[in-house]
Amino acid sequence: MVETVFPARLGAGFRWLVASSWTSNLGDGLMMAAGPLLVASQTRDPVLVALAAMASQLPWLLFGLVAGALADRLDRRLVIMTMNAVRVGVLVVLTTFVWTGHVNIWLVLVALFAMGTAEVFADTTASTLVPMLVAKPDLGIANARIMAGLITANQLVGPALGAVLFAVGMAVPFTVQAVCVGLGVVLIARIGTPRGAVREDVDSHIRQDIAEGMRWLLGNRAVRTLALVIVTFNVTWAAPWSVLVLWAQERVGVDAAGFGLLTTASAVGGLVATVSYGRLEKRVPLATLMRAALLCEVLFHLAMAFTTTYAVALGLMVFFGAYAFVWGTLSSAVRQRAVPTELQGRVSSVYMICVMGGMLLGSLLGGLIARQWGLTAPWWFAFAGAGITLALVWRELGHIAHADEVATASA
Repeated sequence: MVETVFPARLGAGFRWLVASSWTSNLGDGLMMAAGPLLVASQTRDPVLVALAAMASQLPWLLFGLVAGALADRLDRRLVIMTMNAVRVGVLVVLTTFVWTGHVNIWLVLVALFAMGTAEVFADTTASTLVPMLVAKPDLGIANARIMAGLITANQLVGPALGAVLFAVGMAVPFTVQAVCVGLGVVLIARIGTPRGAVREDVDSHIRQDIAEGMRWLLGNRAVRTLALVIVTFNVTWAAPWSVLVLWAQERVGVDAAGFGLLTTASAVGGLVATVSYGRLEKRVPLATLMRAALLCEVLFHLAMAFTTTYAVALGLMVFFGAYAFVWGTLSSAVRQRAVPTELQGRVSSVYMICVMGGMLLGSLLGGLIARQWGLTAPWWFAFAGAGITLALVWRELGHIAHADEVATASA
């Protein structure tokens, strides 16, 4: 079974990386449900709820470029271990305040910002390890395996368990999360430092390194356009997602456990996509696959705007999980194949700034739109914005799908 799921050709180091990723994602999955529930227990203001989502996204804009440059300079494995250890420390402090009953919305916002800052350095660096441990032809299946853990632990098991543990005690899910992230640190310590993970000679200023990564991305048409697509689609996606907990409670009428199951439902679709991704990548042209995934995003927003029943919302979240898995896996593999190893950290950081910058703006817009026009309005905004964007980049997706060939030809 291990050989089937994690072929030996991917290497022992990749297996340890997956084990660490899955364990940490289980802890982060608890936060997906418990975090919004903790925020909602402190305030009912849509803007403050949206600010909580923004608190973990803002660090990407502030520190993302530096994180990418450091990932290309330092031992990438040690960077991940250190930053996740910092996350554990923040969780311990937050848990202590929750256990003692002294928590408030501002403390939660500070804790989310601190954890988000550490996560910027950890996640930027982690994404650079995969192409160092796995050969280019296997990047698709390798990313699929990591995404499978993300979906199973972070979206399927984690949110449901987080909601249940929150019902048991507000501090319980955050205590368990600290244990999971700490275990992830131990597991990734088993990976030997991959060749090329540390630059032998560093004779440039960090600003020069950042500029080099920016120039490469701006000069690569396919990866540059992919980043622009990601910015826009994350703005539209984050707008309704930032107030999802309020929408679910007031529009659909769910309790804490019901909200956990709603966020978990997307994992069911993701698991289906996990099984079929390998065949899809082999049989369907990459450009067609990318267009289909983004079209599904547009239709998902439209359907959610009309939804008023819990059962329908659950079904749509399953649909969301399936196409989101395909898009996330495919877009990561396309980018990793195109970017040179020595630039992976810097280009990845710029890419993630696009992701988080879009989410940050979308979260703010979502809160403001919901306050002004109601909790359904962000879904209509997402539908219109995503639809217009897809129409504009429809033809360009053919170049994006083959970014590695473009990069090879340029070289």
